[in-house]
Amino acid sequence: MNDSQNQQALDAQLDSLIQPFKAVASPLQEFLSDLYIKYKPLTEGKVADYIPELAKVDPDLFAISVVTVDGKVIEVGDIDQLFTIQSASKPFVHGLTLEDCGRDFVLSRVGVEPTGEAFNAIVLDESSGRPYNPMVNAGAIATAGLVKGDDPTAKLNRVMEMFRNYCGRDLYVDMSVYTSERSTGHRNRAIAHLMLNFGMVDQNLDDMLDLYFKQCSVMVNCHDLGVMAATLANNGRNPMTNARALDSQYIKDVLSVMYTCGMYDYSGEWSYRVGLPAKSGVGGGIVAVVPKLLGIGVFSPRLDSRGNSVRGVKVCEELSSHFGFHSFDLHDDHSKFLSSLTRTRST
Repeated sequence: MNDSQNQQALDAQLDSLIQPFKAVASPLQEFLSDLYIKYKPLTEGKVADYIPELAKVDPDLFAISVVTVDGKVIEVGDIDQLFTIQSASKPFVHGLTLEDCGRDFVLSRVGVEPTGEAFNAIVLDESSGRPYNPMVNAGAIATAGLVKGDDPTAKLNRVMEMFRNYCGRDLYVDMSVYTSERSTGHRNRAIAHLMLNFGMVDQNLDDMLDLYFKQCSVMVNCHDLGVMAATLANNGRNPMTNARALDSQYIKDVLSVMYTCGMYDYSGEWSYRVGLPAKSGVGGGIVAVVPKLLGIGVFSPRLDSRGNSVRGVKVCEELSSHFGFHSFDLHDDHSKFLSSLTRTRST
């Protein structure tokens, strides 16, 4: 059997798995199922092997979750598969520090400018000495240092409580990933020492880095990402539990920085092509937000050279294009998406 025949056989197998669900699906469920079939065979990219524990992840895992602000859930793929949130944690911790310290103080320590640099670049703003933004490692390490708490345990507990409010369930830190990141995080330590030199962080570097490594090692699934994104879309209130996860006054701060800086050094092209606030992580997750409408979570571990999920980017591009989600698509009133939620077929 040649490559073309192998591909046809794989497509037929995937379609046979999806068809029973499509028979009773809404148009949106069908669209997600078709995206899953289309991009499941895509094998470009590779897992984040520079963190030893992440190198063990099955690269073929794939899931898509869409959660609306009124609590509708449409999903396909390996939805319950757990993985570490990694840098997709950054906007949520940024929001927590805004609540803890206020907008002006956080801005005095961490800027909001895109960098065009790699996410782990050892570089600060030359004029201010600040990290460029909270979505790169330098800014995220600095924001971890701003989380309030009497001791490291109290700070971690507050971060975990925040995650619980966003996703509606208790999460946990994968200690093997945390240990792996701590033992190999030499660049992050260099970044922390550089910020200490410029007075952007306090002396407790070990505690600050420890919290940062732990927040990145929190285990989530794709459904969690969809709900977390929908919580931001819903002005900071979880649409499934009605819990307040972030003070509404800081939603625009978080979404603004996600829009301009959330996809590493692909952020400019992402804003142009997809046009949504988003954040990726090297664990393979992407969270994207359509304000006042829905949240998107995608999980696929194969990454491009910038650290973004290859399948995840493709899925978000197609969702944005098909439903007119781009923030500056002024001709779209989301009627196509809203009609896609209506069940039109039944067995």
